[in-house]
Amino acid sequence: MTDDETRVLIGAHVRDDDPVGTAPQIDAQCVQIFLADPQGWKKPVPREDAQALLDSGLGVYVHAPYLVNVASTNNRVRIPSRTMVAQHSAAAAVLGARGLVVHGGHVGDGDDVAVGVENWRKLFERATFGVRVLVENTAGGENACARSLDRLAMLWDAIGGYDVGLCLDTCHAWAAGEDLETVVDRVRAITGRIDLVHANSSRDEAGSGRDRHANFATGTIPPELIAHVVREAGCDALVETPAERQAEDIAFLRAALAG
Repeated sequence: MTDDETRVLIGAHVRDDDPVGTAPQIDAQCVQIFLADPQGWKKPVPREDAQALLDSGLGVYVHAPYLVNVASTNNRVRIPSRTMVAQHSAAAAVLGARGLVVHGGHVGDGDDVAVGVENWRKLFERATFGVRVLVENTAGGENACARSLDRLAMLWDAIGGYDVGLCLDTCHAWAAGEDLETVVDRVRAITGRIDLVHANSSRDEAGSGRDRHANFATGTIPPELIAHVVREAGCDALVETPAERQAEDIAFLRAALAG
């Protein structure tokens, strides 16, 4: 493995129209983008900047649309969600992406979460994907499959034997009431891996169940605690914070990791 492959990259979720141009403006070494409307079901279309992304040296991550819910007990959601994971992972592979981030999802009110976990297992049992799927922990909801670490353990018991990774979001873990001082070790004890950190502060207090990201300087999570998570995880990290202060957030992380 080369030094470039083992180097931890710090970057941001950026606008989809010009990630290669945006990255140097905020000193991002990696970028995360959507490949279609994040609130829609449309299939990704080929990007005109695909070669530029490949040539840029940037680490590239793709985030699946928010509507994707592999765990759903509703056929009209679950089946197109599986299709979307396949389509977006194939499109991500064309860009040399390091992973496709997919939220852990949830079942309907009154449904057994174990059914959602089984739906996740069926996704990997029935298909392989162009890039590794990175399951992201979520902030709230009693019906969620990846909010609490107990639920994450249920999920990983079902899917951990497949080629699947984990994306740890600090805002989501904070909202779920997890202790960020110890969350990396506790997650690794369950999954054996963390592949990407979404390094976000929160507009809300710990345990709120609310998913509202904030820049480090204005959020409720001590910035040093976010940096601690990134340091302990030892993998690429992306800020999904408001764009106007992303450069500041990236600079803070880079300085904290170098110190």
